[in-house]
Amino acid sequence: MAFDIEMIRKMYSEFPNRITAARKLVGRPLTLTEKILYAHFAVPLPSGGVRGGFYVDFNPDRVAMQDATAQMALLQFMQAGRKKVAVPSTVHCDHLITAKDSSQKDLDRAVKVNEEVYNFLSSVSNKYGIGFWKPGAGIIHQVVLENYAFPGGMMIGTDSHTVNAGGLGMIAIGVGGADACDVMAGLPWELKMPKLIGIKLTGKLNGWTSAKDVILKVAGILTVKGGTDKIVEYFGEGAQSLSCTGKGTICNMGAEIGATTSTFGYDASMERYLKATGRADVAELANKIKEHLTADAEVYADPQKYFDELIEINLSELEPHLNGPFTPDLATPISKMKEMAQKNNWPTKIEFGLIGSCTNSSYEDISRSVSIAKQAVDKKLKAKSHFTITPGSEQVRFTIERDGFINTFNSMGATVFANACGPCIGMWDRVGAEKQERNTIVHSFNRNFAKRADGNPNTLAFVASPELVTALAIAGDLTFNPLTDTLTNADGKQVKLDAPSGDELPKNGFSVKDAGYQEPAKDGSAVSILVSPSSDRLQLLDPFPPWEGADLKGLKLLIKAKGKCTTDHISMAGPWLKYRGHLDNISNNMLIGAVNAFSEKTNSVKNQLDGTYDEVPKVQRAYKAAHIGSMVVGDENYGEGSSREHAAMEPRFLGVRAVLVKSFARIHETNLKKQGMLALTFANKEEYNKIQEDDTIDIIGLKEFAPAKQLQLLLHHKAGDSETINVNHSYNAQQIEWFKAGGALNIIRSNIKT
Repeated sequence: MAFDIEMIRKMYSEFPNRITAARKLVGRPLTLTEKILYAHFAVPLPSGGVRGGFYVDFNPDRVAMQDATAQMALLQFMQAGRKKVAVPSTVHCDHLITAKDSSQKDLDRAVKVNEEVYNFLSSVSNKYGIGFWKPGAGIIHQVVLENYAFPGGMMIGTDSHTVNAGGLGMIAIGVGGADACDVMAGLPWELKMPKLIGIKLTGKLNGWTSAKDVILKVAGILTVKGGTDKIVEYFGEGAQSLSCTGKGTICNMGAEIGATTSTFGYDASMERYLKATGRADVAELANKIKEHLTADAEVYADPQKYFDELIEINLSELEPHLNGPFTPDLATPISKMKEMAQKNNWPTKIEFGLIGSCTNSSYEDISRSVSIAKQAVDKKLKAKSHFTITPGSEQVRFTIERDGFINTFNSMGATVFANACGPCIGMWDRVGAEKQERNTIVHSFNRNFAKRADGNPNTLAFVASPELVTALAIAGDLTFNPLTDTLTNADGKQVKLDAPSGDELPKNGFSVKDAGYQEPAKDGSAVSILVSPSSDRLQLLDPFPPWEGADLKGLKLLIKAKGKCTTDHISMAGPWLKYRGHLDNISNNMLIGAVNAFSEKTNSVKNQLDGTYDEVPKVQRAYKAAHIGSMVVGDENYGEGSSREHAAMEPRFLGVRAVLVKSFARIHETNLKKQGMLALTFANKEEYNKIQEDDTIDIIGLKEFAPAKQLQLLLHHKAGDSETINVNHSYNAQQIEWFKAGGALNIIRSNIKT
C-alpha cells in the first residue's frame, strides 16, 4: 500500500466536484494546471483577475525536505509551537555525502562526519511525525517519485528540483524553508497565480535522442528566466509516448528556465510506473477520475486559446543536445558542437563523464547508458575519460546491481558513487580541482554554473543525456558525434556505436532489501531534541527584529553585483553545506561568489567605514557591529537556481536591509520577503548604472508602504550630490505585514501562542 493512501483517497473523492465548481466559476474548459491549482485553493478564487497578477492561498497535500535545507526549515518549525506537522512531510538525507572514493566508503565517512546533523534531523522527524529517509536511501526527488508523488496532487519542497514530481502529474513547487514551515504548521501557502506555457510534443523520440533533449531544447528557447512565474504544461501525442521517469527528467530541469513548475497529464506510462513501484492502489484511484487528471479536451484541441504562450516540438526531428558551459540554457545540437567548440576555444578533451543525479538516475536512464557501456566492452573500446555513476535511490541501485549493470560499468573502469547528490551539487572531492586548470566535463545533471561541480571556476561543464555522456566519456572528445562518427578500438579498427536501448521499467520488477526509511513515532511528545550551544553545525534560531516603523536611512552599499548572481553565488554549497544548520557560521559565505561591478572581482568590496577592501562577509559584519544597515544591488534574474533560503537568511542575519535588482528569480524573491527583507526592483533598469561604490542610501516611503505603490531611493554620492530614483516591489498586504513583523515566522509564532 502507498504512503498516505487515506489522504490521497480523500483528495480524489473531492477532486471531481472541485473541478466542476472551478469550471463553472471561470466559464470555460480548464487546463490540467488550472484543475490542480483550483482543487487546492484554500479559499474560493476571487472573480476576475489576470494570471500572474494576483496572489492565491493554497493547501498543498504534502511537504518534502532535503537534509541541507531541512535543518533551517525544522529549526524554524520548532519555533512554531505545534506538536505535529499538519500535512504528511518527509526529510531526505542526500546532500551531505561527499563523492570521493566509492559508494560504501563515501557513505560510511558521511555518516561519521555528519552524525550530529543526522541525529538532529532524525529526532526532530521522530518528534513531529515526519518520515525520515536515512543517508544512502537516495536523492529526495527520485525517492519522492518512487514513493509519494501522485497525479493531481500538490506538493511543496525545500529544493528547487521538487518540480521533478511533475513527471507523475503533480503540481510540485520548490520553496524556501519558511514556506515549508507555514504548511507544516497548518497554514495556507501563498503563490502568485502563474501564467501558463503550453508545450505540445508531437512525434516520437528515436535513436540517440532522449527526454533530456526535450528540456535542453526548451531551455534554449525560453532561457533561464523565460519560465519565471509560469507553469509549463506538456501535452500531445509525443508527451504520451514518453516514460514516466522521462517526464520527470523534463519537469526536473524546468527549474533551469525559472518555471514555477512543470507537469504532464495522467496517462498509461504513469499507471505503469505507479504499479511498478508498489502503488497499484493509487493507480486504481487515479483511473476512476482520469478524465479530471488531464486538461479538458477542448484545451488541447485549440491550445492557443488557453495558454499564455505556446511552443511546439517534434520529437521525431529533435536532435541530441549539449548545453553549456556555465549556463544550462546555452543549447547546442550535437551536430553543431564541433563548430561551437572551435569558435569559443573550448577544451575538447573530456576529463570526466558523470551520470545520475536527481535529473537522470532512473532505471531507464541507467539501462540506456549501460547499453552503450556494454558496446564499449564488446567492441574493445576503453573510456578515455573518467566515468562515474550516481544512482538516484537504493531501490534503483539494488535493482541495477541485480541486473548486472554495475558489473558492466565496472568493466569499463567506472566508479559508482553513493545514492546521493554528490557532484551535482558540488559535493565532489575531485582530485586536482584546486589547481583551477581549464578543463571540460560532461554530465547528466541539471546545473552547470561556474564552480558548481568541483569548485574550479575554469571547469567547463556541459549537460547532456546519460547515454550521450557515456558515449562522450568513451570517446574522450567533446566534438565526437555518435550519430555519425567512429572510434578506433584496441585492434586498431574503426567501430561505430549503435543507438542506445533500454527498458522503461525492470523486466523482473524493482527490488530492494532496505530502502532506508524510518517511520516516525506515533506520539513524539517524549522525544528530546538537543542542540549543543558549542556546536559549529547546529544553532537554535533567535527571531529577527521587527521593522522600526520609520524610513531606512544611511544604508551603505555592500555590493553591486554584476551579471549572473545565482543562489550558488550568494550562498555557496560544496564545503559550506556542513554549516546549513548554523546561521552564524554559514553567513561567512554570504555573496563570496558575486562579481563586484566596480572591480570585476569576487569576494572583495569596499568598507566605507575605513576605505579598505575586504571579503564581503567581513565588511558586512563591520557594518553590523557599527549598527549600520546596508543594501545589496543586483542584475537580472537575481537569485536564480537553488531554493536555498540561506541566501536570504544570511543577509538578513548580518544586517542587510534591502536587495535592489533589475529582476528576481521567483523563489529567492519570496525567501527575502519571508525573512522580513525588502526585495525591490528598479523602475528604470538603466538606473542600475547610477549606483556608485561609495553610495549611502535612504529608502523613503515605508510609512505608506502599500501594494503597487512605488518607494523612493535617495542616493547620496561621495562627491556630495544626491539623486532620487523610484523602485518597484511586488508585496501584497500580507507580505507587507511580514516585513513589519520582522519576518513571516514572527507572525506564525505570535498567532499560535495566541
